[in-house]
Amino acid sequence: MGANSTDEDTVAASLNTGDQYGEKENTAEEQPVELSKVVSRGGNPPEEEIVYPTGPKVILIMIGLMLAVFLVALDQTIIATAIPKITDRFKSINDIGWYGSAYFLTSTALQPTFGRIYKIFSIKGTFLTAIGLFELGSLVCGVAPSSNALIIGRAIAGLGVGGIFSGGIVILAYTLPLQKRPLAFAAIGSMWGIASIVGPLLGGAFTDHVSWRWCFYINLPLGAISVAVVLLVLRIPRKSNPEGLSVMARFRQLDLIGASILIPAVVSLLLALQWGGTTYPWNNAKIIGLFVCFGVLVIIFIVSQWKLGDAATLPPRILNQRSVLASLVFACFFGAAFFTDVYYLPIYFQSVKGSSATKSGIQILPLLLSCVLTSIISGGVISATGYYTPFLIGGMVMFSVGAGLITTFEVDTNSAHWIGYQVLAGLGVGVGFQVPVLAVQTVLHIDDIPVGTAIVTFFQSLGGALFISVAQNIFSNGLKRGLEKYIPEVPSSVFLFSGATEIQSILAGLGMPQRLPDVRMAYMTGLKDVFRLDVALTCFAVVAACFFEWKNIKKEKEKKEVEAKEKGVELEPALAIA
Repeated sequence: MGANSTDEDTVAASLNTGDQYGEKENTAEEQPVELSKVVSRGGNPPEEEIVYPTGPKVILIMIGLMLAVFLVALDQTIIATAIPKITDRFKSINDIGWYGSAYFLTSTALQPTFGRIYKIFSIKGTFLTAIGLFELGSLVCGVAPSSNALIIGRAIAGLGVGGIFSGGIVILAYTLPLQKRPLAFAAIGSMWGIASIVGPLLGGAFTDHVSWRWCFYINLPLGAISVAVVLLVLRIPRKSNPEGLSVMARFRQLDLIGASILIPAVVSLLLALQWGGTTYPWNNAKIIGLFVCFGVLVIIFIVSQWKLGDAATLPPRILNQRSVLASLVFACFFGAAFFTDVYYLPIYFQSVKGSSATKSGIQILPLLLSCVLTSIISGGVISATGYYTPFLIGGMVMFSVGAGLITTFEVDTNSAHWIGYQVLAGLGVGVGFQVPVLAVQTVLHIDDIPVGTAIVTFFQSLGGALFISVAQNIFSNGLKRGLEKYIPEVPSSVFLFSGATEIQSILAGLGMPQRLPDVRMAYMTGLKDVFRLDVALTCFAVVAACFFEWKNIKKEKEKKEVEAKEKGVELEPALAIA
């Protein structure tokens, strides 16, 4: 999860601060709630430690952090059931992929960078800035007058997302002692499960009864509460510049060069994948140029990472570890497969089945509920047995089988089938979210765990960003092919440049309401192609899962505890919950 920026050596050693965000110089007399007595850890000389807040302060801080994480989790699922209506408003069915890709692109590119920012800049100030960016992006989306404006808003929101979850993990290190953090992590993790269930339902309700814009406006009051709590209650007993570096020296540690190369590289690839075969032929100079640009930038990025070494966004030394490499490949394909389902299943239910946005949110609950259930159960089973690889392989086999069965969806598929197939897929999905992070935490040295965890999250988001765009291209081409086959007398552009739920109104305007079944068959053609892509992605995830090492987390955790004791530090929070 998000332990990529927690540095408890710094927590213990650096307690004097001095900035406007509340990380002020404290003494035991002035701020008794922040500092404790001098104690000794791991046989080392005595050193200052944190006195963690108690009572109402802890509760308020936890509420603030849980709300912040809930915002991020909700934002990733609430839009799914609103997208068809958004395409109606902006006549933008070809932009579906960008509503997800723009968001994942910016959050992906900045996740590793935020980890370093939290380490060398003000924790409180960085966290508030991240929430502020997310809120600004949500506001832009809410008032967006066009599809392009909505995409820009999603990109701005993604900038903030990159720092919210990891910041919450860092703040926990200053809020609760190590032995109490697992419960706090469980509480924060539960926000993802709750949001996965509430998001589609809330998005559907807003879309049907108020406006899809409230899918974004809802973030504003919730974010304001989180900001107020953090601003007024949270005090971080650590310097905002722990290492005493100059501003330029701190910025040099952020690998801004890597981020500035990575973002245009991914954008070039996204544009090529989304435009190729739809807006332009694959052999068009623009598409070829985008692929060439991507290739050149990737080469430059690889060289920069190699030269930067451990200071790089993707340190080569860490990537050489077998389980880490397998986790990254797996996370990429797994994230791609899951988010493709989340974005395109509501389109199936609303466009083909004729469901309302609210009803489609209910109809994808089998996938999401089974995912949450398996995530909880698998966590307990893995903790009991110590092994995670066999459960990951088994889970991915279930996901791929479920994805394969989803490709059999038709216009008249009955509820028993579409519920059962989603449940089977969801049972596999639940295992896939936690195991890659767990594997990285298990095999890496304690000092490398924060970076390794951040890289896994990076690749999972990258997979979502890339393949949502690929799915959009496949869907558009399939829909066009289906329209030309089933209703050739109507130009395909009539439907391609309309909304996903406007089929009936378009046909009524053309005086052809009797052709509704034909258009739904055309939509089914495009959706089946997307579902086949999903099968391929899950199969690649199965292969990647087979390359995980068969490690026992109980034995490995004992090794980590010995390492930590020898160094005189506590375990990183992420490792503590492993």
